[in-house]
Amino acid sequence: MDWIKATITTTSEGIDPVSGRLLELGISGIEIADKNDFTEFLENNRKYWDYVDEELERLKDADTTITFYLSCGAAGIEQLNAVKASMKALAAMDTDKVYGSLEIKSENVADEDWSEIWKQYFHPISVGKNILIQPAWEKADAPQDKCVFTVNPGMSFGTGSHPSTRFCLEEIEKYIKDGDSVLDLGCGSGILSITALLLGAKSAVAVDIDSNATDVAYDNLALNHLSKDLYTTYTGDITSDADLRGKLGRHDIVIANIVADVIIALAPYVRSFMKDDAVFICSGIISERLDEVKSALTENGLKIKEIKNDDDWAAITCI
Repeated sequence: MDWIKATITTTSEGIDPVSGRLLELGISGIEIADKNDFTEFLENNRKYWDYVDEELERLKDADTTITFYLSCGAAGIEQLNAVKASMKALAAMDTDKVYGSLEIKSENVADEDWSEIWKQYFHPISVGKNILIQPAWEKADAPQDKCVFTVNPGMSFGTGSHPSTRFCLEEIEKYIKDGDSVLDLGCGSGILSITALLLGAKSAVAVDIDSNATDVAYDNLALNHLSKDLYTTYTGDITSDADLRGKLGRHDIVIANIVADVIIALAPYVRSFMKDDAVFICSGIISERLDEVKSALTENGLKIKEIKNDDDWAAITCI
């Protein structure tokens, strides 16, 4: 099996928050190189050495890094996209840059090669009762009653292969009504809100902290022959930007397929985006954090209607 080796540059202070976010995304096997540990070890043991090689001495000035490995397939690539989105969100919250650059470097998979890897591993996926997710380069003979979402995933998270995305799509299919408006918080590729339009929604608003994601979402909108007039995108962090929150309006369905920490941070604002009879669908929650997320939602006036989960991931639908 081929592997993607990814390395995040951080600081000693960033090790815990970065590792926690990786764990939320299902990545538990990590290698930590903390330059503070090495410096301490080197200084405390100098009395035992007559000579320290210059190369070894230079490691004191090296970056602190966290390295992890992913399978070189569609799921692994989507997981790496999720890590990139999570690190961008963490960097946006780290205004004092205590956690370092949070830059991610991957070996064996250059950004410009990703599209070819997707073509090798990503094939049509059936979700729910009537949704078919298909890549732009592979046309499937879909039954007429199928809602077909054509996707060019690019560098953004969201192709339907991850359980959290599937959970959201199944809930959207269950609750969507003709003429609904949809708010997609953390839109990624746009898969959720664009599929909602294909299922009958009249309009969608999509927000992501990554400007690349909103660009990809517009590309996927065009691939599905939908008008830009139906789709509005914003780039920014709604947890810290009151002006952005004020632009989003109220909707029939609000979606957040992100991670537990972000959903918890969003919880105080979600109700303000919901019409009186709206539903809030959130996913990307590892099972270990489910109770924590449930508490945050109910404490902010949301009533839990349904929970979907497997062994590792959970989604919550609220009213």
